This record gives sequence, C-alpha cells and structure tokens, in this order.
Amino acid sequence: MNSLLSPDRLKALTERFSTCRIAVVGDFFLDKYLDIDPHLEEPSVETGKPAHQVSSVRCFPGAAGTVVSNLSALGVGTLHAVGFSGEDGEAWELRQGLAAIQCSTEHLHVTPGRFTPTYTKPRNMHVSGLDGEYSRIDIKNRHTTPIETEHAIIASMTALVSEVDAVIVMDQVEARNCGAVTTTVREHLAMLAENNLNVVFWADSRRRIREYRNVITKPNEFELTGNDDPLPGDTVDAAELQSAAAQLRRETGAPVFATCGANGIFVTDPEWTAVPAIRLTGEIDTTGAGDSATAGCVLALCSGATCAQAAVVGNLVASITVQQLATTGTATSAQLEPCLQTWLKQNG
Repeated sequence: MNSLLSPDRLKALTERFSTCRIAVVGDFFLDKYLDIDPHLEEPSVETGKPAHQVSSVRCFPGAAGTVVSNLSALGVGTLHAVGFSGEDGEAWELRQGLAAIQCSTEHLHVTPGRFTPTYTKPRNMHVSGLDGEYSRIDIKNRHTTPIETEHAIIASMTALVSEVDAVIVMDQVEARNCGAVTTTVREHLAMLAENNLNVVFWADSRRRIREYRNVITKPNEFELTGNDDPLPGDTVDAAELQSAAAQLRRETGAPVFATCGANGIFVTDPEWTAVPAIRLTGEIDTTGAGDSATAGCVLALCSGATCAQAAVVGNLVASITVQQLATTGTATSAQLEPCLQTWLKQNG
C-alpha cells in the first residue's frame, strides 16, 4: 500500500490544486444549525407547550454545497455552482455562503415557486457531538422541475464545459425529476462527457447511479449492490462488491469509486484495488463524509493522480471531516500530509 501514494507525490498533487477549475452541478441545499439553550426554555403563551430558544444560527451550503465547501477549503482555483434555488430567505443564506467561499453563483438559477432545499438541524448547545441533535426538519421540492429550469442548467453546463477541468454531479433529490439533475439533464451530461474526454466527469447519486453513462461514478457499497435502505451494521461481502462494481463499470463505460465507510474506497481502474481508510478512534460524525471524499478524489484526478492515488486523497479528506462534530466539516491541503503519514503507518 505504501507504493500507492508517497508524501512527495501528495505534495506534487496538492501544489496543483490551485490551478484546478471545477463546476459542481446538482442539488444545492442549505444546512441550517439552530443552537438551542434549554436553560432559556419558556412556555408558549398561546399553547403552553415549551418554546425552545435559539441562541445562535449557523448556515452552510449543503449537499452539492458540501462538495463546494470542501473544494474551496482544499484550495481549488475556480468554482462554479450549477443548479437552482428558490427566491426565499434560504436562497439568500445559501448564496451568501457560496460567495464567502469564492464560488460563482452565476449559474445557480432562481426558480420561482420552488423551495431552496434546507436541512434544519436543531441541537442542544450544551451537549457535544451527535447526542445533542434533535429531530431534523427538512424542506424539499416534491414537484417536477420546470422545463425552463432544465434548459437553463443544460445551457450552463454547455457553456462551462470548455472552461473547467472537472464537472462534479451531485444528484441528491430522491424524488425523480424534482431536483436539478433530471433525466434530460443526465442524458445531456452523458453527451458532454463523451465529447469532452479531457474533462473529468464524476457523479454521485443516491437513487440513480446506474442511469449515468461515460461518467465516473461514486456509489457507496449499498447503492452499488441495490440496498436502498441499509440497516445499522449491514455490510457487503467483498466478492459481491467487486462483482457489482465490475457490472456498473460495464454499464457506465467509466471507472467506479465504491465507498465503504470505515473500509475505505474500492476502485475499478486500471485494476480492482482496495484503498483502506484511516482507522480512527473516538466519536465521529459521518454526515457529508462521501461529499468530502468526492472533493479530494476529483481534485487529485484533476492534478494528475491515478484512480487509486485519488482514492487515498479522498480517504484522507474524509478522515479529517468526520472528526468535526455537529457542523459541516472541511479539510485543508495542509492537513493531508500528517494524515498520509498516519495512513502509511497503518498500512505499511
């Protein structure tokens, strides 16, 4: 395993991060954390029910925005957000968050009558980690995306493809054709990827990973094997995983990066390779781990890494972000070298 990625090779890759230009196409959510102080709780005059008191509000770009945040923290050169938002207050918060990390929102189209998808996360500010989180409140679109918005997204992708080194597709909305990546958008992506072989095309999709063509895909082990609702503790046999990855590789015509949580990432190209994750101790928060791995993998690929080397970088980034609790974690390129040293010791 030590031959996969040396410190010198990692340094050469990270030094190129600032030259990379990436468009992120997909579903941009707002992650809104409400820090609640139970000591200030008071009864509602109207209902008598407890009125929870918010002491602070923290907003971050989520879903596709989590990938953007990680790309920015790693030092990418140019970032474009391609998708849509509503014209609500959440859209303002989302755009402010993207602007703060130097991501262009020129191609994040305003769509009247649509929500800006939002994960609202109330939490007890006095309880650390995941134990402090209350039930989440979700705002999602459940109606078909307007044709005009589809056309605007396709026009943006077509205009940007000659100006970027990679296109990352984040297909997060589970209701078919209700998000930014519809069937029509997906078909156009396949055509763009086929006609622009110098550009890295990468797709992550919760429900429709098998509908992509000519694009590198990043399913997790359960998405890859058709288990849409895994239970805690579920695992996938290595032989089953390899067989499913090979089948997906044949269907899509492009490499597959299969993420397996604490077991790391398996890549199909140029040969089947298991790339272990860093073994961690202590509490972790896996929210957004796959998104952070995507950012690391794609930046590495744009910088000249092999698939296996890119998987190492993706694992390093994810190992940093999962240790950040109750927030949307990010990693910097400066943090990667010490993590690589740990990874090399564990896998020597």
